[in-house]
Amino acid sequence: MKNFYSLLIFFVLISSLSFSQSKLFKENVKLGDEFFEQGPAFHRKALINFLRADSIDDTHPEIKLKIGICYLNSFFKYKAKDYFQKAYSMKPDIAPDIHYYLGQCEHLDLNWDKAKEEYEKYRATLSYTKKEDKTNIDDVEKKLAEIEVGKILVKKPVRVFIDNLGPNINGPYTDYSPVISADEDMMMFTSRRNNTTGGAVDENYDEFYEDIFRTYSFNNTWSTPINLGEPVNTNGHDATVNLSADGQKLLVYIDDKGFGNIYESRLDGEKWTKPENFSKQINSKYHESSACYSYDGNILYFVSDRENGFGGSDIYYCKKDEKGQWGQAINISTPINTKYDEESVFMMPDGKTMYFSSKGHETMGGFDIFKSVMDSTGKWCQPINIGYPVNSSDDDVSFVLSADGKHGYYAAVKKEGYGNRDIYIINFLGKEKNLIMSTEDNLMASLAAPISQTVTISEAVELKSNAITLLKGIVIDENTKQPIEAVVSITDNSTGQEIANFKSNSKTGKYLVTLPSGKNYGIAVKNDNYLFHSENFDIPLTTNYQEIAKDVTLKSIAVGSKIVLKNVFYDFDKATLRNESQTELNLLVKLLNDIPKMTIELSSHTDNKGSEKYNLDLSDKRSKAVVEYLVSKGIDKKRVQAKGYGFSEPLAPNDTEAGRQMNRRTEFKILSR
Repeated sequence: MKNFYSLLIFFVLISSLSFSQSKLFKENVKLGDEFFEQGPAFHRKALINFLRADSIDDTHPEIKLKIGICYLNSFFKYKAKDYFQKAYSMKPDIAPDIHYYLGQCEHLDLNWDKAKEEYEKYRATLSYTKKEDKTNIDDVEKKLAEIEVGKILVKKPVRVFIDNLGPNINGPYTDYSPVISADEDMMMFTSRRNNTTGGAVDENYDEFYEDIFRTYSFNNTWSTPINLGEPVNTNGHDATVNLSADGQKLLVYIDDKGFGNIYESRLDGEKWTKPENFSKQINSKYHESSACYSYDGNILYFVSDRENGFGGSDIYYCKKDEKGQWGQAINISTPINTKYDEESVFMMPDGKTMYFSSKGHETMGGFDIFKSVMDSTGKWCQPINIGYPVNSSDDDVSFVLSADGKHGYYAAVKKEGYGNRDIYIINFLGKEKNLIMSTEDNLMASLAAPISQTVTISEAVELKSNAITLLKGIVIDENTKQPIEAVVSITDNSTGQEIANFKSNSKTGKYLVTLPSGKNYGIAVKNDNYLFHSENFDIPLTTNYQEIAKDVTLKSIAVGSKIVLKNVFYDFDKATLRNESQTELNLLVKLLNDIPKMTIELSSHTDNKGSEKYNLDLSDKRSKAVVEYLVSKGIDKKRVQAKGYGFSEPLAPNDTEAGRQMNRRTEFKILSR
């Protein structure tokens, strides 16, 4: 009898446990279905419940199908394949589009022939005579075209190493949307890590709210990221969009209650200002997701899904007028925009090279990254896919490139990553020179992080150097040696037109400007409490990427202070002022007007080529030519003394061309004020 009661208790417990498990299974399926039916944005939550249900009872192919669909709408698309295959093996007629899903999984794995076979099986279920099937037919035809593109790109990979930036940057959370200064000294990115501002979790994604983080590069190593904090980061979503070349202006994406908009924050000393909403020309009642400055800050390129575009989201641009106001938004049109989505626009500092992501053009799957160059007439060339393995059969977005074109950055989901999405650096290797053994590959690819994807090279791809001069330095006070905030103005000397102006940082004095090759630039550094400083950079069109470090010392407006006018030019061996001199001389006119009691000596100097008498006469005539210009602009002749010194006061030895060029100059000295 005792054994009977023990057996009875056992069956009761088993029955109770079975009932409890059955109830838990049904509850998870019901909750999962509720989230699933709300659309892809809620599939992340649905997935949690479906996985729980499947762990309780794995005999339901319908649940496995939904798990696969949820994974396809997540970061971890590669996990979908196993569930689709199991669902299909359990019930081959489980869904009319099961072969489409299987095709997507094979597509993601670069199994081109298998993907094609599955897509074609799916296409066979559609009717060309049914109107409701047309969209699906168009979609599968595009997938088949992507397969053909993918086959070609994979056979001819670009020469790159793609390296995870390592655990110092990436963590167990979602890290993405990197943006960099032109010199790669600073990077910002978006993350959903646990020290987000406010500490709240977005219920829709079951992740922390987005915040912006900042890191600096020291000896090719990125510092520990720091939360940018208030007022840039808020309790809501705050995401990186783009960083100006000098690192002084940050474009921020803010959700705005479902209407995604672009904001701008500026670096004031060491603190970032509260982001300000752009004008209604840029932000609208639609979704603006991405934006980028032109190198001079006078054009903003941005992405919007507003009406009357080519389809989906398009790239637009706005130009800033003379008053600093943004003009009308203009669709960048073909050949850039397509009937599919364009995204993640990024302009190089040369002012004519654009990178962007697109689902149109010749993609190998999802968004691919493309490059287009503006020709001399202002037209964009047909976009070119930048190739595999930078592009994959999944979405490839948020790509940025260093000014020298050697390093790209983007976020990707890889099986060996640290979190949901990680940030990677792409090292473009350029034209192949010698074969590299596999052991050398590993050495070249290794950074602080050991995670690396090494590519087998089948064909060399030449990397062309960007035609950009990167000029950077600090502005300091001559006497105190302390940093100064100053306006750095850039002028096209051939036209006299001011191209752009920036400010050096008020705390550090740092400045950075990018100068596309092919112009003669006048650079003026100005602060109302100091004499202006000028530099001249004549950069031929054939000049490749170069960096120039130039610290600027501003002199006080005091008697005896002397300034070289580096953008005053004369006809060869003559005293005739060239038109390119007007911008610089007008700065001197303004200075004299601002300080009406100031008197100056205007002097010219030569190198030692030719006789002493000839050079004294030439320098004297050149000084008088400048004085005549100043007088023509309303300056009293009594306030300006002309003097020619010939080659009697050299700044450098005359035994080199560089030295002689320094000695050929016009300058002014304050006599009284």
